[in-house]
Amino acid sequence: MRILSFVRLLSTAGALLVAACASAAGGPPDKIVFGSNWYAQAEHGGFYQAVAEGIYKKHGLDVEIRMGGPQVNVLQLLLAGKYDIAMGDDLQTLKGIEQGLPLVTLATTFQRSPTVLVAHPGPQKLEDLKGHTLFIGQASETTFWPWLKSRYGFTDAQKKPYTFSVQPFLADKNSATQGYLASEPFTIQRETGAAPTVFLLGDYGYPPYAQTVVATQKSLAAKKDALRRFIEASAEGWKSYLKNPAPGNALIRKDNPQMTQDLLDYGVDALRRAHLVDGGDAAARGLLTMTDERWQATRDFMVKEKLLDPKVDVRKAYTTELVDQVRVLP
Repeated sequence: MRILSFVRLLSTAGALLVAACASAAGGPPDKIVFGSNWYAQAEHGGFYQAVAEGIYKKHGLDVEIRMGGPQVNVLQLLLAGKYDIAMGDDLQTLKGIEQGLPLVTLATTFQRSPTVLVAHPGPQKLEDLKGHTLFIGQASETTFWPWLKSRYGFTDAQKKPYTFSVQPFLADKNSATQGYLASEPFTIQRETGAAPTVFLLGDYGYPPYAQTVVATQKSLAAKKDALRRFIEASAEGWKSYLKNPAPGNALIRKDNPQMTQDLLDYGVDALRRAHLVDGGDAAARGLLTMTDERWQATRDFMVKEKLLDPKVDVRKAYTTELVDQVRVLP
């Protein structure tokens, strides 16, 4: 009799579990607000693709991408709870941990930084720029510029301010300028009619990931399963975008009407050729993956250049728990 009652209890519990799962599956999708780091562009393509093709919806998510820009403080909005997640930056996140901010990186879009130095034709190696004028922005003095000085012997004496214009570079044939792989090289080629020499810093050992997915500890605890599904759906979106970017590009141009189709085409081609999304560890571990080794390398670089307190625990800046459950191969 007791055995029969126990069996009935198990049966009832099982039925309730099935009913609960069915209810959840048929319920409203989980809302995720995702803050981008700039105006919509090819570098955001996989996320827009996942919206355009209903990939987020398939994973039970209602994702809203809120476009960034020069007046948008993405980190501040994330910490204020206006975003569930945001596009982040390794160095910024580690500095946030140093300041006691409750940030945590969940995944990365790019396996290598898209930061470049762009030169006129002639130099063959990055070290060939030692005698050139370099247009470097102020913010870069706490990111890649210390690395360039330490690694390649560049000096502050050869540095001039980068003003977010390529015109000073075009006027000085013995110069190079900072930029991003899918932006400045396109502008320079359009202005001159010739392809410039492009040095992708990630190819030379600059360690940080780029365009990471960052949450607060509170958001991670409250929406862990939804954020795991977001990472998986985003990886599927990037895989689709690199094959056929048209759906995502249509949404990008809707969000950012100033974006031209030729710049989008150039950006997608640049991402493909450099394998920023699908190269490195992503080729074997899956898109958006991260490793302990790379985070440690970034931490070590920052400590060496006195950009980070050596007491900072790098493991507080990220977790691979969610992305390790996702395996969307290129």
